[in-house]
Amino acid sequence: MGILSGNPKDEPMHYGEISSVWGSSTMAKGAVSCYQVYLNHAGDRDLKELISDYIGQATKEIEEFDRLLNDNGISPAPTMAEKPRVKLEDIPEGARFMDQEIAAAISVDISGGLVACSAAMAMCIREDIAALYAKYHTEKVILAGRILRLLKEKGWLIPPPLQIKRPVNV
Repeated sequence: MGILSGNPKDEPMHYGEISSVWGSSTMAKGAVSCYQVYLNHAGDRDLKELISDYIGQATKEIEEFDRLLNDNGISPAPTMAEKPRVKLEDIPEGARFMDQEIAAAISVDISGGLVACSAAMAMCIREDIAALYAKYHTEKVILAGRILRLLKEKGWLIPPPLQIKRPVNV
């Protein structure tokens, strides 16, 4: 048996895994901070629910990634201070994110998260870390479906140019 053929949790992390896990934890911490602000700015009930779910998802990722880092003797990035709750009416209209802007930003974040999870899975040699990314990839796919439905239902989706005339097959 080789050095990497035992219990994956006993195997060392390679630098790519360390960088991916540390970066993922840090990005999730930034997402929680940013999404707390989005929650203050959102007016739509369905959007608020999705934001809350995303904060919960990111919080779960932080806990697991930081535990993995700590278990391997690596210090995670510090957690950001929690944002205070404010009433939507207290935010001046010109300074407020609109629901459509928030939904579009979430959609972009989820897309980037899917790509990051795929890249991390592809370079992992520790099965436990690859499985962790596979789990989060699946959860992000579910969130991506929810935000896409929300964008369509609310009329917030701005599609790229659509092919109206299709070539006729002879």
